[in-house]
Amino acid sequence: MRIILYTGKGGVGKTSISAATASKIAKEGKKVLIMSTDQAHSLGDSFGKKLSNTPLEIEENLYAVEIDTVLENEAMWGSIKEYVQKLVLSKGGNTIENEELLVFPGFDELLSLIKIKEINDEGKYEVLIVDCAPTGETMSLLKFPELFKWWMEKIFPMKRKAARFAKPVVENTVKIPLPDDKTFDEIELLYSKIDELHKLLLDKTKVSIRIVTTPEKIVVKEAKKSFSYLHLFDFNVDAVIINKIFSKEGAEGYFEKWLDMQNESIQEICQSFSPIPVFKVELMDNEVREYEKLLYLGNKIYNEENPCDILFEGKIFEIEKCTDGSYDFSINIPFIDKKDMDLYQRGDELSVSIKNEKRNFVLPQKLHSKEIAGASYKNDKLIINFK
Repeated sequence: MRIILYTGKGGVGKTSISAATASKIAKEGKKVLIMSTDQAHSLGDSFGKKLSNTPLEIEENLYAVEIDTVLENEAMWGSIKEYVQKLVLSKGGNTIENEELLVFPGFDELLSLIKIKEINDEGKYEVLIVDCAPTGETMSLLKFPELFKWWMEKIFPMKRKAARFAKPVVENTVKIPLPDDKTFDEIELLYSKIDELHKLLLDKTKVSIRIVTTPEKIVVKEAKKSFSYLHLFDFNVDAVIINKIFSKEGAEGYFEKWLDMQNESIQEICQSFSPIPVFKVELMDNEVREYEKLLYLGNKIYNEENPCDILFEGKIFEIEKCTDGSYDFSINIPFIDKKDMDLYQRGDELSVSIKNEKRNFVLPQKLHSKEIAGASYKNDKLIINFK
């Protein structure tokens, strides 16, 4: 199954581009599901249909769904939610405020992620198109599996062991319930699902991310930042789509200066993201809604290109042995100011921070006994020397 995620700043037209891509692929004979993970769903509006948590057939081979996280929450959370409910209500009673605490931060994103894995495992469709939330929420969604995996591997075994011994004492003295084995088992099951999902998202033979932008400098800057972070976490960005470009005829007169600014931004995008393919989409003369217009847009975007193809595959890091016997560990991270970077090594792990984003790399075996001797940033690469 081919999985393609569309992301970008709010208002750039991700939903229209996602729906247009799905329509084109379905028209060419593949069975396609398009799914929205944005809690402010607009996918149904785009097709002019009322969508729900159950896939709806839009046209032949084309199905659409808007994830209802409330329903998914009830179906999946089970013993974990029951335990947290006991914990929250053990002191404060059953109040509205305490009930609201049971809506866990980031859980909507987690449910959307797991739904991707479930759809993949079901095998009912040949292609899954994901209309993602705006960039910041998408980054939270995509990096969650790795962060959760780290927490589970480092902390969870100790917590489970401690709970078995402490349960009678804690519950009798401070009257706070501790998780039972059933709850821990459910957490482990959730962990295994997320671990499998993480492997799926990093499978470059199946999963691609495409960045949608518009030719305005502030939006292009956001697209570059997104690309850097996505690359840092080793996701495969295989295309950039520039949406809402003024046509030469449409920009005459009042919008002429806008056209000049857009042309500068388009040139910058093409140069900056090379060799990743860049697709250009002119602003349509009316609102892009319903299947026929979306299909027309899909054909305009890709022309003869097959949107199902993996359009580009980049390598996140390389290791090279130097003449003095040391090793250079090179990480491709474009569009970054080196002042925003920070490095930290602990045993066989390397931590790379860029402002608020951090990625932990497990170093290859040959670097386990080495230490960082120096680092430089040039030609969009962070080069770390180990001796």
